[in-house]
Amino acid sequence: MAALTRLAKPSSFASRSPISYLSRCLYSGVASESSSHAASYPHLGRKPSRVVNDPNNRSVQWVFLGSPGVGKGTYASRLSNLLGVPHIATGDLVREELAASGPLSQQLSEIVNQGKLVSDEIIINLLSKRLEAGEAKGELGFILDGFPRTMRQAEILEGVTDIDLVLNLKLREDVLLEKCLGRRTCGQCGGNFNVASINVKGLNGSPAISMAPLLPPQHCMSKLVTRADDTEEVIKHRIDIYNEKSRPVEEFYRSRGKLLEFDLPGGIPESWPKLLEVLDRDDYMEQQSAAA
Repeated sequence: MAALTRLAKPSSFASRSPISYLSRCLYSGVASESSSHAASYPHLGRKPSRVVNDPNNRSVQWVFLGSPGVGKGTYASRLSNLLGVPHIATGDLVREELAASGPLSQQLSEIVNQGKLVSDEIIINLLSKRLEAGEAKGELGFILDGFPRTMRQAEILEGVTDIDLVLNLKLREDVLLEKCLGRRTCGQCGGNFNVASINVKGLNGSPAISMAPLLPPQHCMSKLVTRADDTEEVIKHRIDIYNEKSRPVEEFYRSRGKLLEFDLPGGIPESWPKLLEVLDRDDYMEQQSAAA
């Protein structure tokens, strides 16, 4: 409660970046309370005053939603480079913790390998540490990938900062499954690739979808490994969990007029230009082409 009292002081918000404010709120113990606390403390409802639609303003605060394996990391990373804001993927934070062999490593390993959803407490703890590290480096704005995944997380996030846009990437489930089963990682360099060559016919009025494989260079071919959780059973289970836990999050942001749905028309060559057009950011591509 003492932490909440300190946050309630008028000067506390003005002196912090949105990232810092979010990090301290999450880390202070707000996350361990019920989701209703975002509405219970008036000071948490104050939002930063920012220009949202100015393309010259790089400090965007965006969230990426979408089923596991849909491509959130791919497109969030590209937009991160384009807009000059950090891409923060909770999946990467979990994998980094797993690789670190820390106290959470064994617990996380069991959760991930069974396709279960990592608890709010663990995710919020990892995210808050990442945000504090970014603040120390002077980061402004963010693109969140993999958070929020539950209503509780969404309500906590809304209570401490103002999200400009929530981009919901969508892909047919049969295509999504095939795409996930094709994922590979180079055991030496850590590069991510996909060996699936997807060509599916139109279904129930939906257009046909083609996705070319993202093959590694020759020196990585013999070193490719499949993630332990990329089995058909686990992937289907993860999709079911997403539908159960995260679809309400989509409705949460849709009701606030912040949700933008984007049906992926194909692989990166087909989807990336159309995504930039939908986001009204295709001018960046034109500027880059002119500079080249």
